[in-house]
Amino acid sequence: MRLANTSGLFLFLLVLLSATARADEEIWQRLKQGAHVVLVRHAVTTGGAGDPPGMRLEDCSTQRNLTEEGRAHARRIGEEWRKRAIPLERVLASPWCRCLETARLAFGKTEVSDALSNLFGRPENRERQVRELRALVDKHAGKGNLVLVTHGSTIAALTGINPATGEMVILAKGAVAGRLLFP
Repeated sequence: MRLANTSGLFLFLLVLLSATARADEEIWQRLKQGAHVVLVRHAVTTGGAGDPPGMRLEDCSTQRNLTEEGRAHARRIGEEWRKRAIPLERVLASPWCRCLETARLAFGKTEVSDALSNLFGRPENRERQVRELRALVDKHAGKGNLVLVTHGSTIAALTGINPATGEMVILAKGAVAGRLLFP
């Protein structure tokens, strides 16, 4: 009897993984068509939440930064984009060092956007930043994809989704069209 339960669980997990892989492939195909906005949460950082006391944007040594695992993760994201020939129009990142490094390692370039700044512990900025983010999203009319590398708190404020590190939330016409998570 125990073997049957284990077999059933294995079959369920196999079907679930297969369905997830198909859904991911559909999202990649959408990205290949271009014209999407892709919100990316920065890759893996040193432990904790927020930044240490006394953090200064102009000094990366005062911030939580990417770990070696995070740097490798960011590179894998970029490798997957290039392998799949996903059109990239523009990359914007939060001024936090972990976002800038994620963007550069994954996509090779970035521009800084204060609209993508970390909202963790900064609720007074929420309304203004969400308004600025919506304007960025709504204004994108390019043929390639617009990538916005930011923080989980900022993505959550805009979409209601709390992404994992390195996870992408894909928007089409301002609405969530899917999510992609890299191992």
